Amino acid sequence: MKITFKLYASLTDYLPADARRGNQIPLEVAADAPIARIIEPFGMPPKLVHLVLVNGVFVSPEERASRTLAEGDTLAIWPPIAGG
Repeated sequence: MKITFKLYASLTDYLPADARRGNQIPLEVAADAPIARIIEPFGMPPKLVHLVLVNGVFVSPEERASRTLAEGDTLAIWPPIAGG
């Protein structure tokens, strides 16, 4: 099934070079693939996978190993925000 995968801020470095400017790529994923398995091939350190949203709805860290997506969903990930 097809989903949209979006990475924000410093995480865009983990996207293919041609997708970094738009910060998203279409992905073909297995219907039974949980979020954790979808994220894994991109090689992001777990500590940088801070805020995970599916269609704008927060997915807790505990849910990521079992939560699956549906055709057309958007999976978006932000790193921790630092500031002062």
